[in-house]
Amino acid sequence: MDVGLVTGSAGLIGSESVRFLSQQGYQVVGIDNNLRQYFFGQQASTEWNRQRLQTTVPNYKHHAVDIRDQSAVDRVFSEYGSDIKIVIHTAAQPSHDWAAREPITDFTVNALGTMLLLEATRQHCPDATFIFTSTNKVYGDAPNRLPLVEQETRWELDAAHPFHVRGIDESMSIDQSLHSIFGASKVAADVMVQEYGRYFGLNTGVFRGGCLTGGAHSGTKLHGFLSYLMRCCVEGLPYTVYGYGGKQVRDNIHSSDLVRMFWEFHQNPRPGEVYNAGGARHSHCSMLEAIAMCEARAGRKLDYTYATENRSGDHIWYVSDVSKFRAHYPGWNHQYSLDDIMDEIYASWDQRLTRKAA
Repeated sequence: MDVGLVTGSAGLIGSESVRFLSQQGYQVVGIDNNLRQYFFGQQASTEWNRQRLQTTVPNYKHHAVDIRDQSAVDRVFSEYGSDIKIVIHTAAQPSHDWAAREPITDFTVNALGTMLLLEATRQHCPDATFIFTSTNKVYGDAPNRLPLVEQETRWELDAAHPFHVRGIDESMSIDQSLHSIFGASKVAADVMVQEYGRYFGLNTGVFRGGCLTGGAHSGTKLHGFLSYLMRCCVEGLPYTVYGYGGKQVRDNIHSSDLVRMFWEFHQNPRPGEVYNAGGARHSHCSMLEAIAMCEARAGRKLDYTYATENRSGDHIWYVSDVSKFRAHYPGWNHQYSLDDIMDEIYASWDQRLTRKAA
């Protein structure tokens, strides 16, 4: 049986990948040691999702392995060898703020861990497709140099700029900008994934995500913007908006739409290719607009305060241009609107908190 290997398998994108590959008839091997709990505390644990995968997904086998442990990673890959047809690498330390607390941990997880997975793929299953979930933070704060116009509820790109209609494309430089420690470690991994495609000829693909979201997200204060925002609104928790008048804009892509991008790439890989992967103009909002959407669903006001100082390296306006991917893979398109995403996140938190109270 063909094998799909997924790192970060109990997380948002990982678990979506597990379910998708199982539906395609793959035996799915998951690697996840719930390091997210170490990063963000018990409330961010993905244990609930791991248990759900193991009880509901046929042909799923879980390995509680740290991707920084070379011998453990090698043992998993050697067990399945050339039967591994696709590797979807979603495991990461994903937070700007947390990375500054422990830069070495951040770098070893994001950069070294990726390197070890690439090498294991080259040694044991060199014909497999290797998918890497990178981030728009590899562009650092370069997008903040774009000509922006302040509107009532958002910042918007000047209509005369070439990026206005579709968003930011892959021509944006990743050099000479403030990235945050997290952004820099992801740059290292991003470039290495490209290099294993271009230099060694592996079927690697880099997907620079916008805000990745969906009902399976274990949103927390330091990571998971829409999920945590909704949780605070539903549960009555305090929330802090950092800088830019709360008008900073993000695009948001549902985990299912992103995983379908991975699958399209797997059908016809382009080694070393890079794609921006987000909600694009199809699904984007400002912080203030997102708050209003959460409040409408929760039926209550969000208890939030405003801090004038923005997070270091944070984007004021970021919307992904996905037209390059669409040109290469015309069978793909977004299926989830922003309203669909918000409805699902609300239902997920409402259900989880109801179970917790029972």
